Amino acid sequence: MRRSPIYVDPSLASALPKGRRQALLARMRRSPIRVHVVLVPLVKGGTWEDPDQLLTVVHDRLGRDGAYLSLDDFQDQLAARQWGGTPEQQENTRYAAQVPFFLDEMKDAPLADRLIRAVDLIAAGRGKAEYDAATAHLGWPRPSAGRGGGPVGSDSSSGRGGDDGGGAVPLVLGAAGLGVAAVAGLAVWRWRRTGRVPAPSSHRLPRTVLATARRANEEELREQAAREVVAFGELLDQTDVDASAPRVRALMTEALDAYQAAGKVLDAARGLPDLAGVLVLVDRGLDALASAQSLADGGRETPGSPLCFFNPLHGDSAVTVNWRPLGSRERLRVKACHDCAKAVRARRTPQMLLDRVDGRAVPYYEVDADDSLWARTGYGQLRDDLVQRVLRGDLHR
Repeated sequence: MRRSPIYVDPSLASALPKGRRQALLARMRRSPIRVHVVLVPLVKGGTWEDPDQLLTVVHDRLGRDGAYLSLDDFQDQLAARQWGGTPEQQENTRYAAQVPFFLDEMKDAPLADRLIRAVDLIAAGRGKAEYDAATAHLGWPRPSAGRGGGPVGSDSSSGRGGDDGGGAVPLVLGAAGLGVAAVAGLAVWRWRRTGRVPAPSSHRLPRTVLATARRANEEELREQAAREVVAFGELLDQTDVDASAPRVRALMTEALDAYQAAGKVLDAARGLPDLAGVLVLVDRGLDALASAQSLADGGRETPGSPLCFFNPLHGDSAVTVNWRPLGSRERLRVKACHDCAKAVRARRTPQMLLDRVDGRAVPYYEVDADDSLWARTGYGQLRDDLVQRVLRGDLHR
């Protein structure tokens, strides 16, 4: 890349043929901001599996500031990060890379066209404005400054209160009875991709967790769910939070209740929907814990982001969609992952989590609500009292 600002891995050469590469290069040269394009496969467990990792390494080795674009690890998306320039320019670059994904005219467009559109937006300083326009109808959360631009807020150290009854509260919780040894060093959940304030670095779990869960059979998923509950319990056990503020205390109570509910569901789980529910409850507890710790450390509360409505094993919801279940006139406003949201927009059936009724596989939300807590609550998206319902014994009535 010292000779050319475009690098294309041989395996991706057909996606950016020579003619289109020259057109892209011409646009890049007209940009007032130096632009580099790095196209390599992002493969879990491979050399490069994260766009931020890739772009950071390339920038550090080149030693040249500017905007760097790559493929994202979400299908059909681009990722970008800018070094140097103003904070507004850096923000514009992050937005610009995401715009083509949301444009109808870019649907199924060649990679070269999507790159050219992103480069044009970077050059014109229109990334943020075009992103807002393209996603206004989705209720889509804006990308956080943490994505490629450093965390939002400061990294100030935690102030610990004195031992006055309302100050530092060490939480001691056992994880006995779950039957699975905790994995040493396992952090909390997954890297957040929505527009929320990032959780502290200790509150992250590699993104392979849910990808592994999607491929797991019931027994494997049960073991994985147990590991996550144990890891959450250990994190709570190690947590030392100044809970003198009422809101911090309330959030810590939410985290503890979610932990207890997750263990309760795990003990009684009868199949994949229940095991997915364990992960949902752990996720809710981790959201509450991250918010409590952020507030206690002088930061902001971090709004929770539920897992995908159609299948929690898909991971974080990213888009709010209006969806009408088959055979119903009522439209529901739910949050879904990228792929499920695209399916709804295209009037296709999302890849939903299935339950079994009388030996038949049916979407979990089509099970009689009297028989399924998950159908009644949409894994907490249709009602906000999921944790309380579990704790009072509504799982299997």
